[in-house]
Amino acid sequence: MTIKEIAKQTIDELPNESSIDDIIHALYINAKFEHGANEIRQGKGISDKKAKQRLQKWVK
Repeated sequence: MTIKEIAKQTIDELPNESSIDDIIHALYINAKFEHGANEIRQGKGISDKKAKQRLQKWVK
């Protein structure tokens, strides 16, 4: 699927009354998730255990 097709699908899944801000936000979130998925496929991700350890430093 091309980027343009993904963008169209993302927009089509939004409610008809969505604002331009809603559309931009949905496209941004979609792009960030895709970027993360690509990094994981490339072996750049971290384990759940490591993520939890990092999160504990922030949550106090």
